[in-house]
Formats: sequence, C-alpha cells, structure tokens
Amino acid sequence: MPAVMPFRRTKPAVAAAERAGIIDIGSNSIRLVVFSGPARFPAVLFNEKVMAGLGRNLGDNGLLEEQAMERAIAALRRFRVLADEMEISRLRTVATAAVRDAANGKSFLDRVAELGFQPELISGEQEARLSAEGVLSGIPDAHGIVGDLGGGSLELVRVGEGQVHEAVSFPLGIFRIAGLRAKGPGAIDRHVEKLLDKAGWTHKGAGLPFYMVGGSWRALARLDMHLSEYALPIVHSYTMPAEEAQRLVRVLAHIAPKTLRAVDGLSPSRIPALMDAAALLAAVVKRLHSSSLVVSAYGLREGLLYDDLDEEDRALDPLICAAREEGQVRGRFPEHGDLLNRWIAPLFASEQPGDARLRLATCLLADIAWRAHPEFRAERGLDAGLHGNWPAIDARGRGMLAHALYVNSGGPGRDPVIDKLCREDEIILAEHWGLALRLGQRLSGGLSRPLETTRLWSDELHVFLSISAGDHALYGETVDRRLKTLAQAMGKSAALIME
Repeated sequence: MPAVMPFRRTKPAVAAAERAGIIDIGSNSIRLVVFSGPARFPAVLFNEKVMAGLGRNLGDNGLLEEQAMERAIAALRRFRVLADEMEISRLRTVATAAVRDAANGKSFLDRVAELGFQPELISGEQEARLSAEGVLSGIPDAHGIVGDLGGGSLELVRVGEGQVHEAVSFPLGIFRIAGLRAKGPGAIDRHVEKLLDKAGWTHKGAGLPFYMVGGSWRALARLDMHLSEYALPIVHSYTMPAEEAQRLVRVLAHIAPKTLRAVDGLSPSRIPALMDAAALLAAVVKRLHSSSLVVSAYGLREGLLYDDLDEEDRALDPLICAAREEGQVRGRFPEHGDLLNRWIAPLFASEQPGDARLRLATCLLADIAWRAHPEFRAERGLDAGLHGNWPAIDARGRGMLAHALYVNSGGPGRDPVIDKLCREDEIILAEHWGLALRLGQRLSGGLSRPLETTRLWSDELHVFLSISAGDHALYGETVDRRLKTLAQAMGKSAALIME
C-alpha cells in the first residue's frame, strides 16, 4: 500500500479546478471522460461512450467499416464541442487495437485530426503498460497479472510492488472470440494455450490474482454479483475464485435472456458477448494458473493520468486523497479530519496499519453528512461509505467506513448489509471509531484548539479525557454523555481529568 497522504495544506483551488480529458478510441466504443480535482485521484465530471464498433468486422477484410467510422466521427464531433465548452485544459486522444490493425486506420486518424484533436496511435505494449498503471492507480497493492480485454486485443501485464513489469499483447479481442468458438469445443483453449506458450506466459500467474479490466469482463462480474446476491453494487475490487470463470461459462449456456436483462448495471449491449468473454477468461486463467479474479474499474484512461504523475504523487494513498478532497468540499471545517484522527488515535494504538488507514479515511469524512436533514444524517453517512467513489478499498473496508460514519451521525443499531460485509470484531471496531468521532466533534464544536488542548486515551479499565485549565467549561452534559457512551461500548469506565 502506498504512503498515506501527509497532513499538509492543499494546492490552491485554481489548480484543483483544472480539467483534464481523455478520449479513448477503442475497438468497441468511443469514450470521453473529463476529470477534475487532486492529481492522484481526480473526480469524474463527465463520462460518455458511443458503441461505434470500429473493430467489429475488421477480420473480414482488414478495414474499418464506413458505417462504424461515421458513427465514431459523429461522436467525436460532439466530444469536440463538449471539450471546448468545458474548457478542458489538457485533452489527450488515443486510439487502440482496431485503428492500429486496420489498413485504413491512418486515414481515419486524419479525419479525427481534422476535428481539432491530436490523436495518438498507441502500440499494444503501450496499451498494456497504461492499462496496468490504471489498475495500480486504483489498487496500489495489486500483485499479479492484469488482463485488459478490448474489442480487438487482450493485453497481459505482470504488476507488483507498485511497478509494471513485463507485458504482452495478443489478438484476442472480444470481436475475435466468436470465430474461435465456432471452430468447435476446445478451440479457444487450444488457441490460448498456443499463444501463451509461444510468448512464454504459461503459468506466469501461478498462485497470483488475475485483475480483470475491460467492459466485457466487468459485465461478467455484474452477472456473478447478481447470481450470488452480493450485498454491495460496486464492481471495483469485486473478487471471485478463479474457478468461477468456468462456472459462468456453464451458467451462460443455459441462462434465459430475460434473466440477463434483469441484471442491475449490465448494459444490454454487453449481453451478446458475455459467453465469449467468459470462455476467454476461463481459458486464460486456466493457462496462467491464477488463484483468484479481481475486478478493476480502472484501466487505460486512468493509466494515462497516472502516467503523468511524478513519483511523489504516485506514492500517495488514493483513498486518503479522495476522502480528504470530499471532506474539504462537503465538510464545515477544513483540516478538522486530520485533527480528529490524531485526537482519537491513542484509543487505537494496537490497530493494524490497514485499519489505521481506514480510520483516517473515516475521520476525513466525518463531517460530510451535516447538510442533510438531522433525521437522515446517519443514512447519508452510511450511503457515502458504502457507495462513494472510493479507490483502493475492498468490500470489508467499505463496510467499516460506512458503519463508523453511520454511528458518528447518531445512527441506531446497524444496517443489515454491514453484517454481510464485515466480521463482528470489525463492526465493533468501526463502532468505536464512530463513537470517538462523535465525542470529539461535540467537544470541539468543529474548532481546532479544543482538540489541541485536550487529550483522549485509555488503559485496560478506563477511557480518559483530560481537559486543560481554562477549558473546563467545554465539558457539558452532552460531552459527558458521549464520553460515557464511548467508554461503555469499549467495556470500560469513563474518567475525566481536569488539569
């Protein structure tokens, strides 16, 4: 996991407001994504795709179809207007496998340039590296094989210790798989085996996770989440056993189209290719000997942004960056989250580093629900933790974050979904975070000085609150009640020290 973002004042608001845009001309879709905010994890302001299908029939004659090119140009013409109106300061336009492989790819890019873009035709190796960097931007501790499935190609990259290692690109895009399957049972397995053996990639992922990138594989994950009644509708970091790929092949052989159309978040345009995507995934992870499947919502586009960062920004924890930005935008008191974290930290001195990191994120987000109606602040906090656009966090972490924010805002009991995501000891720890934050916010009134002149700590029997001379009046009835509630939840007695 990368270093936690240091407690420091943010860059001027003007710099944070700069907008960067990525136009991705893929084999299946044309997409414009506009970002703004902290360089390490900017927020998505706009995201639109058009399923142009540039690579759909490329294998027939080696040419991009005229109709597909016209759909793509129409989309790009619209994106040109939007980019200008949004005053995007940095706009990067990249084209991948379909344009790279087509005999008329250069003439198509000339038409793109006529619209005022500066299109870059990236190689298979570049595409692989950038996709892997995208995964690292959202899962910094990723260690295994990244597989990015596009319409025209499949890129495999080994990642570990925050670095991109060897990479390879194969002509195994989703548009090519139906033709292989048509050759009969086992055709895909044999073809994948031949390609991976020749490239020296057989067994390269043995015992390691396989990180799934690309819309077709994310669609498979949506289906698996639906079938397993998964409690959280967040596809990023969703994890499955490697054997699940082959099970999905069997399921898709018998599942009714009506069932597929009922899957939340599953785009109808992805349904026809689900079987092809599952068959390829099963063949690849079998040959790599992968241990598990992990979905990444981050890929090429995020990799392009990550590639521009300096080493200092790359080392920052994206979860902490995102939480700090959200807290500063929605909270009342800038930098109060860091103070709260330092104030309650002595209560949790024995925590593992991963839990301490989640606690910091919770503190940074502790004030984001204050604009909600008082009766719904707890629900707002719960929703923010469970469903916020947080990188580098798994389902268990989201559950702990959500429960702590819920308790912090006075929520009673717990939401049933929390029990599905976290163990009992994790829920209890998150509750303690929330109660400690609730005490600190009431004591300080959101001001910094009370958190700097008081101390909170515990021993085996007591939770102590020490208040310096001159600040004794801060200890009112509500503070007393919240101190006792926290101590009781921790199985201890409250102890007040007036210095």
